[in-house]
Amino acid sequence: MAAAMVTSLDVAETGHWLEELSKELPAAQAAVDHTEGVRVTQRIARAALFAVVPMELVFAVLLVSGVSLPGPLIVAAEASVSAVLILETAVAYRLYRAERRGGANRRAASRATYERMVPEQVRRIMGFDLKGMISLALWVARRRHGVPHGATAVSYSRAQTSTMMLLLFAMVLELVVVDVLLRAFGAPSGLRVVFLAVDGYTVLIVLAAIAACVTRPHVVSADEVRIRYGAFFDLRVPRERIAEANHVRNFNENGMVMVEDDRLAVAVASQTNLVLRLTEPVIAVRPLGRRVEARTIRFFADDPGAAISALRSHREHVSES
Repeated sequence: MAAAMVTSLDVAETGHWLEELSKELPAAQAAVDHTEGVRVTQRIARAALFAVVPMELVFAVLLVSGVSLPGPLIVAAEASVSAVLILETAVAYRLYRAERRGGANRRAASRATYERMVPEQVRRIMGFDLKGMISLALWVARRRHGVPHGATAVSYSRAQTSTMMLLLFAMVLELVVVDVLLRAFGAPSGLRVVFLAVDGYTVLIVLAAIAACVTRPHVVSADEVRIRYGAFFDLRVPRERIAEANHVRNFNENGMVMVEDDRLAVAVASQTNLVLRLTEPVIAVRPLGRRVEARTIRFFADDPGAAISALRSHREHVSES
């Protein structure tokens, strides 16, 4: 009798559970469908934006250059831009509402929406420009970024500054020559302004890159070794993971930040002269966002001997404390 009662209770409970599950499944499926629909719309909006922006830039250059374009073509182009902006706004609103329904506050929801709307590579490139402008201000003020009290700054920019300055001089010379040639051929003033703006912005970016390398040195502190390359790369290595540090010169590095197996190289003018070997790997983020593991790190310092001394002195200080 007791077994029969338990069985009947189990059947009743199972039936109740199945009934509740049947009610929840459509809502869960609807949520999944809504999320997938938002993702598809987001991909469409991003593709449309990447297609429209170059077209709009071309039209802008043609118009300021004095080129006469057919009226229907201009109307169609502006209608396309307006449609893409409306689509982007709608997708952003749906993403924001989804984040708010998930419990995020307004600031967190806005940030999450921005990160989902804008690809990481684009966000990082925009961040390079912003950090470069900040570095220019620090350079003028003769200040450095991210060097706390008691830490040792290790510069690395001296080996490339002269080359970068020559490049900068060539770019300024090109800007002047292009403007003179455009004037000689009677180019419209609007076209000359476009070339001047593009070349001027390029000169500013090179200046910002130089300033970022000067004002954002490597940093050796009691807790970590911070390895940087201007605004493009920043890696923090905890001191307890450093097994040894050696002075080893290499003049054949390929690229600025390169990874082969678990060996990371942060080169300046194709050179590295310091090697850190770690007890366990660290995660490094390459300039455009790719994550890699590194157990051996090669990088460059203007004065590698002083860098090794700073590493050893901080290590002894930690041991004594």
